[in-house]
Amino acid sequence: MKLEEFNYDLPKELIAQEPAEPRDSCRLMILDRKTGEYTHHTFRDILDEIRPGDVFVFNNTKVIPARLYGHRKETGGKVEILLLTPKGNDNWEILVNPGKKALPGQVIEFNEHLSCEILDKTDFGGRVAHFTYDQDFDSILEEIGEMPIPPYIHKKLEDNDEYQTVYAKYKGSAAAPTAGLHFTKELMEEMKNRGAEIRYVTLHVGLGTFRPVSEENIEEHEMHKEFYSVTEETAEAVNRAKAEGRRIIAVGTTSVRTLESAGQSGKLQAGSGWTQLYIYPGYTWHIVDAICTNFHLPESTLIMMMCSFAGKEHVLNAYKEAVRQRYRFFSFGDAMFIR
Repeated sequence: MKLEEFNYDLPKELIAQEPAEPRDSCRLMILDRKTGEYTHHTFRDILDEIRPGDVFVFNNTKVIPARLYGHRKETGGKVEILLLTPKGNDNWEILVNPGKKALPGQVIEFNEHLSCEILDKTDFGGRVAHFTYDQDFDSILEEIGEMPIPPYIHKKLEDNDEYQTVYAKYKGSAAAPTAGLHFTKELMEEMKNRGAEIRYVTLHVGLGTFRPVSEENIEEHEMHKEFYSVTEETAEAVNRAKAEGRRIIAVGTTSVRTLESAGQSGKLQAGSGWTQLYIYPGYTWHIVDAICTNFHLPESTLIMMMCSFAGKEHVLNAYKEAVRQRYRFFSFGDAMFIR
């Protein structure tokens, strides 16, 4: 399959620059993946889609203020870095901008309490760096770090919580699982009242979110590793529901990747590990029965995942309709429920 097969025309003014307020007031397109039929709603209407016994699975990762601004110790040149993945012993995989001069041995200073030394290059164009600090690392990040909102959002956040789900718990992501941004605590309580089960997995979003597909043949693209964790409680709830014929509804592509990565046997396995799972048309699905998601970038691995789940023609037709109806796209945009 060719990369261009997953392209669509999107006017720039449809890229959302700020979240909906309240969160659950955004628009919702419901897509039937068997027929390709779609209908238009507001997000709170997702309550009407709930069948008693549905299991909604959320990714409870928490975004860290992962964007840091510093200067090269030797030259004073300005540097921007993005923390991606902790590697242990105060080593992190990072992205550096500008990156060409970020060679092993170079020291980058951020303030009087924090600096890092470049140790190595990575296969994906990033770097591995060792961080040195004399105060609590998380506290320093909270003080000088910025939330790593995507580059297509040009409006500065008024509050860091705007780019955090209401159920975020475990720190470690360089990007938010944005499908979850539409949910409020009140909405989730109402979902339970309608008979839905709420369960959680954890996947810390890393470079896979930022790295575009550059290969013309999509099969040649390689996903970056991301760390995930599935609790015994979630595994038991999902497997029980599958055995009873109840639906597993993944909230966001990161929940999809976690469930499918840990469910390759047809049963969800508890535990943690690293996933490079790449889902594109032709993939055999094991766990997920429905997906709540946002509208994704053209030619991205995320739109390929949706095309795998609901069919390329159905998904791209729905996207064209979303453009015609002036839906808001990407991280702060409107939502789609694929059933």
